Amino acid sequence: GMGKRDDLIAQYADDLRNKCGMEPDMALLEKVTKGCGPAIYNRDASTVAGSDTAELETIKKNFLMKKLGLADSESLMGGIQSVIETYGRSERNKYRAVVYYMLTKHFGKESVYG
Repeated sequence: GMGKRDDLIAQYADDLRNKCGMEPDMALLEKVTKGCGPAIYNRDASTVAGSDTAELETIKKNFLMKKLGLADSESLMGGIQSVIETYGRSERNKYRAVVYYMLTKHFGKESVYG
């Protein structure tokens, strides 16, 4: 449980700094990671395939609309694409928690995480 999650959060923070060029808000990153639930421990579910349209649609529906409470619009997929771009299209392991963190920041929805 805890130790493993802390290791993952450290890895996510490292990706935000070194791959995405941003200094992570650790409190928010922790909350977003917790919000991902057990998916972070599953090899397949813990990462996002940036070129998989169906997966990006799911992120739009389940995360942006359901979790962040955003209304459906063109800007949602635009935000997802911009985050994928920031992470690096060639980056194979795009961690879900990092993608969700950047989306939360992109749409200014930090308040959802209290």
